[in-house]
Amino acid sequence: MKNIILCILIFYFAWGILNAQTRSELEEQRKKTLEEITYVDDLLRNTAKEKTESVNALRILGSKLNMRESVIRGMGDEINLLKERIELNRIAIEMMEKDLVKLRLDYAKTIVSSYKYKKAFPEIVYILSAKDFNQGYKRLKYLQQVSKFRRQEAEIIAELKNEIEATRERQESDLIRISDLQHREVIQKNLLQGEQQRNQKMLKSIGTKEKQLRKELEDKKKKAERLERELAKLIEEEKKRSMKNDLTPEQKLTGDNFYENKGKLPWPVERGIITSHFGMQQHPVLKYVTEENFGIEITSSGKTTARSIFTGEVTAISPISGANMTIIIRHGKYLTVYNNLINVKVKTGDKVETKQEIGEVFNDPDANNNCTLKFMIFEQKYLDPELWIAKK
Repeated sequence: MKNIILCILIFYFAWGILNAQTRSELEEQRKKTLEEITYVDDLLRNTAKEKTESVNALRILGSKLNMRESVIRGMGDEINLLKERIELNRIAIEMMEKDLVKLRLDYAKTIVSSYKYKKAFPEIVYILSAKDFNQGYKRLKYLQQVSKFRRQEAEIIAELKNEIEATRERQESDLIRISDLQHREVIQKNLLQGEQQRNQKMLKSIGTKEKQLRKELEDKKKKAERLERELAKLIEEEKKRSMKNDLTPEQKLTGDNFYENKGKLPWPVERGIITSHFGMQQHPVLKYVTEENFGIEITSSGKTTARSIFTGEVTAISPISGANMTIIIRHGKYLTVYNNLINVKVKTGDKVETKQEIGEVFNDPDANNNCTLKFMIFEQKYLDPELWIAKK
């Protein structure tokens, strides 16, 4: 009986610790996401007016919708975890109550039997009636063990009662938590509905300017082509230099460390949201129109500083028409590219450290004074930066 109770409690507490860790992670993730939503609100502060609506603003709002949906999913996951724990608590209470009834019955029978035995055979008589000293000593030890067993049984019953009460209190606490989460979930769903309506309104409004959108897209493509040509030239020069001079042991080590930190590298800006992803992407407004992106675009609010995502060496700094300054940093066999910078703070040949400031991202007055950094990673070919930088 005691072993069964012990196994139940060990399993229950182990699951409870795991559940608490999962809930804590969900709460922390939700807190960070809500902070990001507040930051996105700052990016969107001027887009309520039609004249400031743009494709980038639509992308920012789309990111906000994704974040809001993530918050709602997280709340649903936490509610499900709490419901699972409540159900487990219910099963545990049932099992413990059954054990408690049996323990009480067994204990009561032991007490009654002991009382009858004492009445018929007082303990002193039981000991003195032994045929010799050795048997008398054994009878004394036996009586002590019986007394100890009764005390232990009484303690187990008391502990089991306390555990049942504590489990019931946890159930009540979880039910209150579920009610609170459900209330907050409704608030988030209402906010999401309003944001979806704003998204549809903005989409419809921007969609009426197809001619302007196509012109902007064409200008963007031309600028991207210029950027790619310039980058290709810079990267080709880098490749030629690296072919003439093998990587030093230090550079090889840097490249190995860069690879080992894949998925954990810091962002090239302290705060921001990704408004354009790597690869072929569907245009958010124009049907059947796609855009190819060799990197990612990160939009930030206000004055934004660009920083190196890893230790390395500045190998190129070049102005690119319509895209401000571009900095290329070598990390062994890997290159990171930072485009749309002004006020550059490094020079070619400089050794830089992780998170060292290298320049400022251009603050665009035509985009609600937001800043957009184009960021790329290259090694034989362009790589998806989102696979290399840390998840938010």
